[in-house]
Amino acid sequence: MNREILTKTVARLVSPPKGILAIDESVNTCNERFEKLGVPATLEKRREYRELLITAPDMEKYISGYILFDETIRQSTAKEGKSFIFVLKGKGIDIGIKVDQGLVDFPLHIGEKITQGLEGLSIRLKEYKNMGASFAKWRAVYTITENTPSGDCMRENAVLFAKYALLCQELDIVPIVEPEILMNGIHTIDKCYEVTAQNLNIIFSELKDAGVFIPGMILKTSMVIPGDDPKIAIYDEEIAKMTIKCLKENVPDDIGGIVFLSGGQGDEQAVKHLNAMHKMGPLPWPLTFSYGRAIQNGALKSWAQNPIDIAGAQVLLLQAAKNSSEASVGKYEK
Repeated sequence: MNREILTKTVARLVSPPKGILAIDESVNTCNERFEKLGVPATLEKRREYRELLITAPDMEKYISGYILFDETIRQSTAKEGKSFIFVLKGKGIDIGIKVDQGLVDFPLHIGEKITQGLEGLSIRLKEYKNMGASFAKWRAVYTITENTPSGDCMRENAVLFAKYALLCQELDIVPIVEPEILMNGIHTIDKCYEVTAQNLNIIFSELKDAGVFIPGMILKTSMVIPGDDPKIAIYDEEIAKMTIKCLKENVPDDIGGIVFLSGGQGDEQAVKHLNAMHKMGPLPWPLTFSYGRAIQNGALKSWAQNPIDIAGAQVLLLQAAKNSSEASVGKYEK
């Protein structure tokens, strides 16, 4: 583990006013989005869409790193045959890779999931590093109900996070740890706060006990936000205030950085909430975005309607990235 390499990589990824673009949707997830928009769910269409995202001009002004999927990291542009890795590196953008292999049922815990993918991970990480990856991502998912998430589920996912993070850091790859608490449900913002705080405490306790180098990692987290039941009111300032309070109380000050997932929020909501947090005074750690849909949505819909107009879709993509970039320093106005 080279701590200097890890901290330098983290610094590049969270350097203001930039954030990370997540284009690491699995084949199934990408196909589902395509089908809803009438786009053929084929390998070539996925490659075509990702080429649009990767070749968009000037994205490096607002984006420090792209998180790719295994399929995407191996793909190239159609006409010139340039690898996506070559294109991104030419822009000075770091290469990230999603390395978990999805969710499986947690035995004896109805409705709860743990993440799989540790088997063979060291070998896969070495391959990705040789391909040019400097950071990786591993996601766990939690649903708030009357009985979930259980302490057992949170602890098991924390153990998996720690094992993954250590394997990454041993190869000088920055690990992104992503515990996502889903918005689905009727839970209040107070309940989300309680669950998020408990989960973060368990995760960082496990990471520290395992010897993970905290300044050489990034936390990718959901915001403290109520469920998506329309009866539950959402107050932008309250979400920002509760999220910052929770992070300050439960995340170590020496963490390399914190980035947010958009997590089912509307595109505008995700930007406004991040912007509001940066108007609340100085923070102990770099805080920015790692949005997927919140940046891609407009471009994807435009491309689906008119696949010939690549440039038009890329303009929408760049504007969404710019909005998030401005929010990451509290300068978004609309």
